[in-house]
Amino acid sequence: MPNPTEDPRIEAWLARNPAPATDPFPGMAEAGLLTPEPSYTAIAATKAALVEATGLLGIASAWGGRQLVYRHFIQPFGTDEQRAHYATKPVAVAISEPKVGAHPKLLTTTATTQNDTVTINGEKAWVSNAPTADAILVFAITAEEAGRKRYTAFLVPKNTEGLSVHETSTFHALRPSQHAGLTLDNVAVPRYAQLGPTGTAYERMALPFRDIEDAVGTLPLLGAFRFLLPRLATNRSEEAALSVGALVALTAVYEAAANTVVAALDAGRLNHTNATLVGLRVLAADLLARTKNHIQRFALPTDPPAETMLSDIEAVLGIARGPRNARQARLATSLP
Repeated sequence: MPNPTEDPRIEAWLARNPAPATDPFPGMAEAGLLTPEPSYTAIAATKAALVEATGLLGIASAWGGRQLVYRHFIQPFGTDEQRAHYATKPVAVAISEPKVGAHPKLLTTTATTQNDTVTINGEKAWVSNAPTADAILVFAITAEEAGRKRYTAFLVPKNTEGLSVHETSTFHALRPSQHAGLTLDNVAVPRYAQLGPTGTAYERMALPFRDIEDAVGTLPLLGAFRFLLPRLATNRSEEAALSVGALVALTAVYEAAANTVVAALDAGRLNHTNATLVGLRVLAADLLARTKNHIQRFALPTDPPAETMLSDIEAVLGIARGPRNARQARLATSLP
């Protein structure tokens, strides 16, 4: 995986952007960072490099969100016109809803079609990158068969009448990435705004995206620990060196496993590495605990960038903790 200094795009972007912690996107297009990446491996590696270069997991989250939406949703499911139009335009994905998350049985946003117009009504929550997006990919119910809701996805330009974006004020980690809620009040879009087949968007798009986010998200955490490691080596005692050495060794193990998982994703074999993906979350939590213990044990001086990074790692590991714990517990049932 490249070192941040080996990616000239990141250096060129930072030279153009005096305040990436406030708004990461100025200068990215000129530096070539908004061009679609050729693979999930490339997205993951660049996310890690961005974190190591800036000390901010949120920058990787904001940048990577744009890349992942194009690669997973628009590139395989879009028409030629949709792919061309949104290749370098930011699109956010709206699946979750207030109080119910992304559970398909509990979502209520609907889309009805009359002639060539689709009308969407509902609310969405926790829409990453919504404040800076040009369009929102909205998942809505278009049919119900034998009590089972069928979902279709629609590309809705953010300036469409009836679509309003409101800030999510209860989540302040991972800055400068942004999250928002949406209200869709009789939002009308043309039928050709549909992305992919009718009625299969949840199964074919939303469900696989969870694993893709998890797999690609392993490498930004690697960038986070690489950012932290040099800051832990200020105490030169033998005991402190042993502690840092263990962290360096475990980070190397984490890197090897993370690269394996992302390579499997590109090869279409991610299911074969699910246990490794769970193991990476466990190892990341252990690395976080060891890092905090090291700072406390050796009374390292206050370091605001390191404190922000530790807080953001904890926030990342806390996202969707319930479903991830359930997956971890299911591994026990595979034992003979």
